[in-house]
Amino acid sequence: PTIPSPTPFIPDVQTFLTVIGRGLSQHASKFPTWEALFSLTSDQLRELGVEPPRTRRYLLQWRQRFRLGQYGIGGDLQHVEDGKADLKILESDKDVVHPHKYVVNVPAGRSVKDCSLEEMSRVRGYKVEGAKTIVGPYALPLKNGEGARITVTEGMWEDRRGHKIDGGERRRTEVRYKKRIAERREMRERGEL
Repeated sequence: PTIPSPTPFIPDVQTFLTVIGRGLSQHASKFPTWEALFSLTSDQLRELGVEPPRTRRYLLQWRQRFRLGQYGIGGDLQHVEDGKADLKILESDKDVVHPHKYVVNVPAGRSVKDCSLEEMSRVRGYKVEGAKTIVGPYALPLKNGEGARITVTEGMWEDRRGHKIDGGERRRTEVRYKKRIAERREMRERGEL
């Protein structure tokens, strides 16, 4: 299997396991290198103690997605320092009356005016709302309204699992029926019915 190269946003094993969530970051010490993370088979992961099986499958799915370049939010950021990336607003000069505004990632501590076009990169999943507000997941505004900052957060790429309510879809009718019977029995015993 091909081993993808780390990206600026996901430079190491610890960060990768942190962003995909589901408590996988506790297994970071089991992967000595980036190559090991992307080359171990399911059986080898089981021997290392990555349990339960659904967590193992989840890790394998994310590995494959990462290989194909299907990153979560912020995966396309180019300028990242210590897990933090700055987003700024670039205004196009084509239309002076209604300038088009783009969200771009710039090197930390620099403004859009200081950077050449080669140093900026467009970011998917974020947009400009109003005059100068950047909106999107995990984007926290910087002071003085100078853009936003994204920080690597536990579970930011996580596929959330649903919660079973009343025994899940298959048993819901049966469970609710039995609950109603029990409630009515209690009411009868209290003399309310």
